[in-house]
Amino acid sequence: MPHGTPPVLSASPSQQPSALPAQAQAQPHRPSALSHFASGLSSGALAAFLLQPADLLKTRVQQAPPRASLLTTVRNILNGPAPIQTLWRGTVPSVIRTSVGSALYFATLASIRERLATDSQHAATQRSVSRGQHSSTLVQLSPTANLLSGAFARASVGFVVMPITILKVRFESDLYKYRNLYSASASILRTEGIAGFFRGWGATAVRDAPNAGLYLFFYEAGKKNLSFLFTDTQHTALSGTTATWINMVSSAFAGAAATAVTNPFDTLKTRLQVLPGEYTNMWTALRRILREEGARRLFDGLGLRMARKAVSSSLVWTGYEFFIGRNWRSSKEERLR
Repeated sequence: MPHGTPPVLSASPSQQPSALPAQAQAQPHRPSALSHFASGLSSGALAAFLLQPADLLKTRVQQAPPRASLLTTVRNILNGPAPIQTLWRGTVPSVIRTSVGSALYFATLASIRERLATDSQHAATQRSVSRGQHSSTLVQLSPTANLLSGAFARASVGFVVMPITILKVRFESDLYKYRNLYSASASILRTEGIAGFFRGWGATAVRDAPNAGLYLFFYEAGKKNLSFLFTDTQHTALSGTTATWINMVSSAFAGAAATAVTNPFDTLKTRLQVLPGEYTNMWTALRRILREEGARRLFDGLGLRMARKAVSSSLVWTGYEFFIGRNWRSSKEERLR
C-alpha cells in the first residue's frame, strides 16, 4: 500500500456507517457545552485527588533550600507526624481548582475550536470516527489552530481560577499553617489584599498558555499519527479499547513534552506564590534565582512534574474523551431510531 494512502478498513456490520436520515447527515451531532463542562469536571476531580501527593512534593522541592532533594523531602514527610495526611494536604483546594478549571477549560476550548472549525473539518471528523479511522470524536483542526486555541483557553481560565490556585499552593507549602480554606482566605485578604489572590498570575500565564498550546499540538498530532499507523498496518477499524489506548499514550507524551519546555516558569510561579515578601515579580525572581542559585534551580522538580503531568494528562484527557465519545455515540444511536 503506498505511504499516505488511507487504508481500506474491514469492519463488522455494526461498525459500518449506517444510512442516516438526510437531516441527520446534514447536521452531524456536536456535544453541547454542558457535555464538555461535565466531562472536564469529572475527569479533573479524579486526577486531582489521585495525584495530590506528587503535586505537594513538587511544591515542597521548589521552595526548599538549594541542596534539598526529592528523597530528603519524602523522608522528612514520612518521618513526621501523620505522613498520609501530610501527603494529601491541600486536597480540597486542589480538587476544586482542577475540577472547576478542567471543566471551564474544556468548555472554553470546545467553544473556540467549534468557532475555528470549518464545515469540511466537522464533516471529515464525523466520517473518520464513523469509519473507525480516528480515536477521537473531537473536531480535527490544523496544528496552528490547535496551538493557539489551547493557549488562549488556558490563559483565560487560569485567571479565573487563580485565587483557588493560590490557596492550593499555600496549603501544600509547609511555610503556612492555615486551619481551613476560610482562615486561609481571610489571612491572605488581611495581609495582602485582593492582589494576593492573583500573585504570580503573570508567571502562571507565561507557563500555562505555551504549555496548553504545545500540549494540544502534540496531543492531536499523536492521536492522528497513531490512529493512521494502526489502521494502516492492521487494515481494520479502531476498536473502543484501541482508541482509548491511543488517546492515553498521546496525552501522556504530550503532557511530559510540554511540561519539560515550560518548567522554569512553574518554578518562578511557586516562588512568587509561596514567598511573596521575597519575590515581587517574575523578572526579579528570575534574576535572583539565576544570580544566587544558578540556572539549574529553574528545573527543580522537573522529573516529578513531568511524571505527574504525564499521568494527570492521561487521566484527565482519556476520561474527557471517553465521556464525550459516549455522548456522541448515544446521540448517534438516538438519531438512528
